[in-house]
Amino acid sequence: MNNNKNFFANVVTEMKKVSWPTGQETAKYTVIVMLTVIFFLAFFYLVDLGISQIIEFMQ
Repeated sequence: MNNNKNFFANVVTEMKKVSWPTGQETAKYTVIVMLTVIFFLAFFYLVDLGISQIIEFMQ
């Protein structure tokens, strides 16, 4: 039981050292992630269309 108390005390100590992002930073990072996902979605959709057209053309 003593190990559990030490563990949780250490967790609390380490969490106090964490540098949390501000709300504005979180919003900015969220937008960046969403734009990146949309970009790759469009890219792979176009690649898939191209490969499908090539395969269809070869038949």
